Amino acid sequence: MKKTILSLILLISYGLYASCPSVLDHKVRVLGSTEKVNLCEYQDKVVLAVNVASQCGYTYQYEALQGLYEKHKQEDFVVLGFPSGDFFQEFTEEEKVKEFCQTTYGVEFPMFKRSHVTNGGKLKLRSYKANPFFADLIKETGVQPAWNFNKYLIARDGSVKHYNEKVEPDGELLTSEIASLISR
Repeated sequence: MKKTILSLILLISYGLYASCPSVLDHKVRVLGSTEKVNLCEYQDKVVLAVNVASQCGYTYQYEALQGLYEKHKQEDFVVLGFPSGDFFQEFTEEEKVKEFCQTTYGVEFPMFKRSHVTNGGKLKLRSYKANPFFADLIKETGVQPAWNFNKYLIARDGSVKHYNEKVEPDGELLTSEIASLISR
C-alpha cells in the first residue's frame, strides 16, 4: 500500500512538471528564507527573470518591474528577481536586500537568493559560475548579463529573449513583447 501511494505521488509530481521547459527546471531558494521552489511552478506563465541589485543606477527599475507584475499577474505573467553582487552593487545580507526592495519599491514579485548571474564577473577577476538557472538563460540566448537589470523573457514554450539593462521594463519594446506572449 505504501509503495502504491508513493508511486502515485511520484507519477502525479512527474506529470505536473513533465511539460516544464528545461530552462525553468531548477530548484532555487526564496530570498531570506530556507524555502526552496522549483521554477517549474511558473511553467504555464510568461516569465521575466531579472538580475537585480539594490545600489545600482538602474535600481529605479524595481518600480516598473513591480508595476508590470501587478498589471499582468492575473494574466499568467510573473517577474522573478535574482539579486546578485557580481557587479558589486548588492547588499551582502539577504534580509537587507529583502527589506530594501519591499520598503523602498513595494516589491511583491518573487525574489530568490543572492547568487551569481555571470561566469566570472564583468572584469573576469573572480572565478565563479552563474547559478544553474542563469547558466541556462545564458546558454539559450548567448548573452551573459553585462550589468544589473538584464531581463530574460521566457515564453510558455521555454524560448528566451534577452533585453539589456537599458531596456526599460515599462518601455514599448518590452511591454509589447510581453503583451504578445500573454495573448498566445
